[in-house]
Amino acid sequence: MNKSLIELSVNGDRHEVAVQSHWTLLEVLRGELGLTGPKEACDMGTCGACTVLMDGKPVLSCLTLAVEAHGKQITTIEGMRAKDGKLHALQEAFLNFGAVQCGFCTPGMILAGKALLDGNESPSEREIRKALAGHFCRCTGYAKIVEAIRSVASRKGSMTNE
Repeated sequence: MNKSLIELSVNGDRHEVAVQSHWTLLEVLRGELGLTGPKEACDMGTCGACTVLMDGKPVLSCLTLAVEAHGKQITTIEGMRAKDGKLHALQEAFLNFGAVQCGFCTPGMILAGKALLDGNESPSEREIRKALAGHFCRCTGYAKIVEAIRSVASRKGSMTNE
């Protein structure tokens, strides 16, 4: 089969990957780049477990063709950690508030929360819940997840890893 060469930046690292036209971004991230943070679950875009950020916006990597990511900045949960290894404020909050249960949905939830807070430093509970729509967690009632995101929103300047 013919492959196309795409270039993308994943978690700050530049990659050139030969992809088939039908490959999804999820297949490239997991299979070609070895990043296991985005999860393959429903494979239909209904659970949110495969969420990554593309140019700062949440996308479902199981529905995004890899060729659509050409020239884009991709952030996975692996890219949330600072260079010194310190967890991002959202990752810390999810741990501190017990918003991590089995952990399968957690990467997508954290990335959705990051995208929300990057554009709105003080979201309402309703805005947080709307940002999480389409992310399914079977282990919790979402209260701790919302609390974790709200806690980060309430701290000024907490969205950086300084």
